[in-house]
This record gives sequence, C-alpha cells and structure tokens, in this order.
Amino acid sequence: MQNDVRKLREDRALSQGDLARHLGVSRQTVNAIETGKYLPSLPLALAIGRFFSRTVEEVFHDEPSS
Repeated sequence: MQNDVRKLREDRALSQGDLARHLGVSRQTVNAIETGKYLPSLPLALAIGRFFSRTVEEVFHDEPSS
C-alpha cells in the first residue's frame, strides 16, 4: 500500500518528530509508515487524514501517487 505521508509532511515543513508528537506516536512509527513498512491502525490513519485535511483514501492508496 502506498501513501503520501512524507510528501504531505514535507509540504508543511514538518520533521518526522514534529508529526509524531502531534499524532502521539514515535518518530520511528512515522518513518515506518512513510516507508511502507508499517500500516497504521484505523484510528491512526484517521488522525493522519484529519491532520492533513484529507480523507484516508487520499493519503493511503493502492496506486502510485501522481
């Protein structure tokens, strides 16, 4: 599963640590999500979507982002 978390985070000039603090997770968790090594739980995926004002489907998707 692909995601746009890194792009969305970088567009806001946030570090992985900044995003992790806002979401209440570790920086390592944010890194693992961005690299596709970890799929977040539904509550965490919803929190990520809300943070970036996107739906879960806009952030996490099966097709490569364009």
